[in-house]
Amino acid sequence: MTMYSPLHEERLDTVMALLVAEGVRSVADLGCGSGNLLARLLATPGIARIIGMDASALALQVVRGEVLNGRLDARCQLIHGSYTDHDDRVAGIEAVTLIETIEHLDPQRLGCVERTLFAGYAPRLVVLSTPNADYNPLYGLPPGRWRDADHKFEWSRAKFRGWARGIAARNGYGLRFLAVGEDHPECGAPTQMAVFSRCG
Repeated sequence: MTMYSPLHEERLDTVMALLVAEGVRSVADLGCGSGNLLARLLATPGIARIIGMDASALALQVVRGEVLNGRLDARCQLIHGSYTDHDDRVAGIEAVTLIETIEHLDPQRLGCVERTLFAGYAPRLVVLSTPNADYNPLYGLPPGRWRDADHKFEWSRAKFRGWARGIAARNGYGLRFLAVGEDHPECGAPTQMAVFSRCG
Protein backbone atom coordinates (compact mmCIF):
# COMPACT_ATOMS: atom_id res chain seq x y z
CA MET A 1 0.00 0.00 0.00
CA THR A 2 1.21 3.51 -0.74
CA MET A 3 2.99 5.12 2.22
CA TYR A 4 1.85 8.52 3.38
CA SER A 5 3.22 11.32 5.52
CA PRO A 6 2.54 11.62 9.25
CA LEU A 7 0.06 14.39 8.38
CA HIS A 8 -1.93 12.05 6.17
CA GLU A 9 -1.89 9.39 8.86
CA GLU A 10 -3.26 11.97 11.30
CA ARG A 11 -6.02 12.80 8.82
CA LEU A 12 -6.99 9.14 8.60
CA ASP A 13 -6.87 8.77 12.39
CA THR A 14 -9.18 11.77 12.72
CA VAL A 15 -11.63 10.45 10.14
CA MET A 16 -11.76 7.00 11.70
CA ALA A 17 -12.32 8.45 15.17
CA LEU A 18 -15.29 10.43 13.81
CA LEU A 19 -16.80 7.44 12.05
CA VAL A 20 -16.44 5.18 15.08
CA ALA A 21 -17.86 7.82 17.42
CA GLU A 22 -20.90 8.17 15.13
CA GLY A 23 -21.39 4.40 15.02
CA VAL A 24 -21.79 4.30 11.24
CA ARG A 25 -22.21 0.92 9.56
CA SER A 26 -21.77 1.96 5.92
CA VAL A 27 -19.16 4.30 4.44
CA ALA A 28 -18.31 5.49 0.94
CA ASP A 29 -14.81 6.90 0.45
CA LEU A 30 -15.13 9.09 -2.65
CA GLY A 31 -11.79 9.68 -4.31
CA CYS A 32 -10.40 6.70 -2.42
CA GLY A 33 -7.01 6.68 -4.18
CA SER A 34 -4.91 3.64 -3.35
CA GLY A 35 -7.09 2.71 -0.42
CA ASN A 36 -5.41 3.62 2.87
CA LEU A 37 -8.73 4.63 4.42
CA LEU A 38 -10.44 1.57 2.94
CA ALA A 39 -7.90 -0.66 4.68
CA ARG A 40 -8.74 0.93 8.01
CA LEU A 41 -12.47 0.59 7.37
CA LEU A 42 -12.11 -3.10 6.54
CA ALA A 43 -10.25 -3.62 9.81
CA THR A 44 -12.96 -1.90 11.87
CA PRO A 45 -15.63 -4.12 13.46
CA GLY A 46 -19.20 -3.00 12.89
CA ILE A 47 -18.71 -1.46 9.44
CA ALA A 48 -20.66 -3.78 7.21
CA ARG A 49 -20.71 -1.92 3.88
CA ILE A 50 -17.78 -0.09 2.31
CA ILE A 51 -17.57 1.65 -1.07
CA GLY A 52 -14.40 2.97 -2.63
CA MET A 53 -14.86 5.21 -5.66
CA ASP A 54 -12.12 6.72 -7.78
CA ALA A 55 -11.77 8.13 -11.29
CA SER A 56 -8.43 6.34 -11.64
CA ALA A 57 -8.62 2.73 -12.76
CA LEU A 58 -4.97 2.36 -11.77
CA ALA A 59 -5.71 3.44 -8.19
CA LEU A 60 -8.50 0.87 -7.95
CA GLN A 61 -6.15 -1.79 -9.31
CA VAL A 62 -3.79 -0.97 -6.43
CA VAL A 63 -6.69 -1.32 -3.98
CA ARG A 64 -7.56 -4.74 -5.38
CA GLY A 65 -3.98 -5.94 -5.19
CA GLU A 66 -2.69 -4.33 -1.98
CA VAL A 67 -5.77 -3.73 0.18
CA LEU A 68 -7.95 -6.66 -0.83
CA ASN A 69 -4.95 -8.87 -1.68
CA GLY A 70 -6.67 -9.99 -4.87
CA ARG A 71 -9.61 -11.48 -2.96
CA LEU A 72 -13.25 -10.53 -3.10
CA ASP A 73 -14.69 -9.05 0.10
CA ALA A 74 -18.47 -8.98 0.31
CA ARG A 75 -18.34 -5.82 2.41
CA CYS A 76 -16.28 -3.78 -0.06
CA GLN A 77 -17.41 -2.55 -3.47
CA LEU A 78 -15.07 -0.64 -5.77
CA ILE A 79 -16.56 1.79 -8.29
CA HIS A 80 -14.64 3.32 -11.19
CA GLY A 81 -16.23 6.71 -11.62
CA SER A 82 -16.48 10.32 -10.56
CA TYR A 83 -18.24 11.51 -7.43
CA THR A 84 -19.49 14.52 -9.40
CA ASP A 85 -21.95 12.14 -11.10
CA HIS A 86 -24.81 10.28 -9.42
CA ASP A 87 -24.33 6.54 -9.08
CA ASP A 88 -27.21 4.41 -7.76
CA ARG A 89 -24.74 2.04 -6.09
CA VAL A 90 -23.92 4.73 -3.53
CA ALA A 91 -27.57 5.33 -2.62
CA GLY A 92 -28.46 4.61 1.00
CA ILE A 93 -24.92 5.01 2.31
CA GLU A 94 -24.73 6.31 5.87
CA ALA A 95 -21.44 8.23 5.79
CA VAL A 96 -19.28 9.70 3.03
CA THR A 97 -15.64 10.72 3.22
CA LEU A 98 -13.78 12.99 0.79
CA ILE A 99 -10.22 13.24 2.05
CA GLU A 100 -7.94 15.62 0.15
CA THR A 101 -9.90 15.20 -3.08
CA ILE A 102 -11.98 18.29 -3.92
CA GLU A 103 -8.87 20.38 -4.65
CA HIS A 104 -8.22 18.11 -7.66
CA LEU A 105 -11.48 19.25 -9.26
CA ASP A 106 -12.11 22.26 -11.44
CA PRO A 107 -13.90 24.67 -9.05
CA GLN A 108 -16.76 24.93 -11.55
CA ARG A 109 -17.57 21.25 -10.84
CA LEU A 110 -18.06 21.76 -7.11
CA GLY A 111 -21.73 22.52 -7.71
CA CYS A 112 -22.06 18.99 -9.13
CA VAL A 113 -20.53 17.60 -5.94
CA GLU A 114 -23.09 19.45 -3.84
CA ARG A 115 -26.03 18.25 -5.95
CA THR A 116 -24.84 14.65 -6.17
CA LEU A 117 -23.65 14.22 -2.61
CA PHE A 118 -25.72 16.45 -0.34
CA ALA A 119 -28.96 16.79 -2.30
CA GLY A 120 -28.80 13.36 -3.96
CA TYR A 121 -27.24 10.74 -1.66
CA ALA A 122 -27.95 12.83 1.48
CA PRO A 123 -25.90 10.67 3.90
CA ARG A 124 -26.27 11.43 7.58
CA LEU A 125 -22.55 12.21 7.90
CA VAL A 126 -20.02 13.76 5.50
CA VAL A 127 -16.35 14.23 6.42
CA LEU A 128 -14.40 16.38 3.98
CA SER A 129 -10.82 17.64 4.18
CA THR A 130 -8.68 19.88 1.99
CA PRO A 131 -5.39 21.81 2.30
CA ASN A 132 -5.40 25.10 4.19
CA ALA A 133 -3.79 27.65 1.87
CA ASP A 134 -3.11 29.96 4.83
CA TYR A 135 -0.50 27.43 5.97
CA ASN A 136 1.36 27.27 2.65
CA PRO A 137 3.94 30.00 3.47
CA LEU A 138 5.21 27.71 6.23
CA TYR A 139 6.06 25.21 3.46
CA GLY A 140 7.95 27.96 1.62
CA LEU A 141 5.28 28.24 -1.09
CA PRO A 142 4.71 31.66 -2.70
CA PRO A 143 1.15 32.99 -3.26
CA GLY A 144 -0.64 31.07 -6.01
CA ARG A 145 1.63 28.03 -5.77
CA TRP A 146 -0.10 24.84 -4.62
CA ARG A 147 1.26 21.85 -2.73
CA ASP A 148 0.65 19.48 -5.63
CA ALA A 149 0.88 20.12 -9.37
CA ASP A 150 -2.50 18.39 -9.86
CA HIS A 151 -4.37 20.73 -7.49
CA LYS A 152 -6.79 23.10 -9.21
CA PHE A 153 -7.15 25.31 -6.13
CA GLU A 154 -6.30 25.53 -2.45
CA TRP A 155 -8.51 27.58 -0.17
CA SER A 156 -7.91 29.79 2.82
CA ARG A 157 -9.77 28.96 6.00
CA ALA A 158 -12.23 31.80 5.38
CA LYS A 159 -12.98 30.64 1.82
CA PHE A 160 -13.41 27.00 2.86
CA ARG A 161 -15.67 27.84 5.78
CA GLY A 162 -17.84 30.11 3.67
CA TRP A 163 -18.27 27.39 1.04
CA ALA A 164 -19.05 24.70 3.61
CA ARG A 165 -21.53 26.89 5.49
CA GLY A 166 -23.41 27.57 2.27
CA ILE A 167 -23.71 23.84 1.54
CA ALA A 168 -24.86 23.09 5.08
CA ALA A 169 -27.50 25.83 5.02
CA ARG A 170 -28.87 24.88 1.60
CA ASN A 171 -29.08 21.15 2.32
CA GLY A 172 -30.12 20.89 5.96
CA TYR A 173 -26.86 19.91 7.63
CA GLY A 174 -25.20 20.90 10.87
CA LEU A 175 -21.52 21.73 10.53
CA ARG A 176 -18.34 21.82 12.56
CA PHE A 177 -14.72 22.41 11.60
CA LEU A 178 -11.59 20.59 12.72
CA ALA A 179 -7.92 21.42 12.28
CA VAL A 180 -5.56 18.55 11.48
CA GLY A 181 -1.82 18.82 12.02
CA GLU A 182 0.26 21.36 13.90
CA ASP A 183 -1.93 24.40 14.59
CA HIS A 184 0.03 27.60 13.95
CA PRO A 185 -1.31 30.66 15.84
CA GLU A 186 -1.56 32.76 12.68
CA CYS A 187 -1.70 30.29 9.79
CA GLY A 188 -3.84 27.55 11.31
CA ALA A 189 -3.23 23.87 10.66
CA PRO A 190 -2.05 22.39 7.34
CA THR A 191 -5.31 20.47 6.84
CA GLN A 192 -8.81 21.85 7.34
CA MET A 193 -11.75 19.50 7.82
CA ALA A 194 -15.52 20.01 7.70
CA VAL A 195 -17.88 17.55 9.39
CA PHE A 196 -21.46 17.76 8.08
CA SER A 197 -24.25 16.07 10.08
CA ARG A 198 -27.72 15.87 8.53
CA CYS A 199 -30.32 17.62 10.64
CA GLY A 200 -33.32 15.59 11.78
